[in-house]
Amino acid sequence: MDGRDRDEGNEPTGERIREEGAVEDRARRDPLSTVIWALTLMWAGLVLLAENAGWLDAISVGARPLPFNIPFVGGRAWTIIFAGIGVLRVIEAAVRLLVPSYRSDVFGSLIGAAVMFGLAFGNWGVIWPLILVAIGLSLLLRGAFRRGGRD
Repeated sequence: MDGRDRDEGNEPTGERIREEGAVEDRARRDPLSTVIWALTLMWAGLVLLAENAGWLDAISVGARPLPFNIPFVGGRAWTIIFAGIGVLRVIEAAVRLLVPSYRSDVFGSLIGAAVMFGLAFGNWGVIWPLILVAIGLSLLLRGAFRRGGRD
């Protein structure tokens, strides 16, 4: 190891410290996103654990064909994971609309929910129109819940 390695990046730079601070500030300003991401990871982990332990054999959920191949786990687990993530995204959108302190744009949450439901249930002929409905609904709700008469 020569002297250059020590000078080239082992010490945190001011820019890197600012970036880490920005991530912490964002998490403080929007704890709902942090909670939704934590619940998403926990849901996926629990479903994968249930699949590997054989607990999903007790329920009758058919595996849906995905537009891509996901290794290591059967399609049934991914169907349940994607459906659960879709439900979490809908809950996030509802909380953002109903709780004034968490109010922000729900467009991304609704689109994410529609995509997750599409992956879970595999009927894209129904999902794409629902995405268009979600976009329209988001625009209507954004106008209805706009604060203080801002344009």
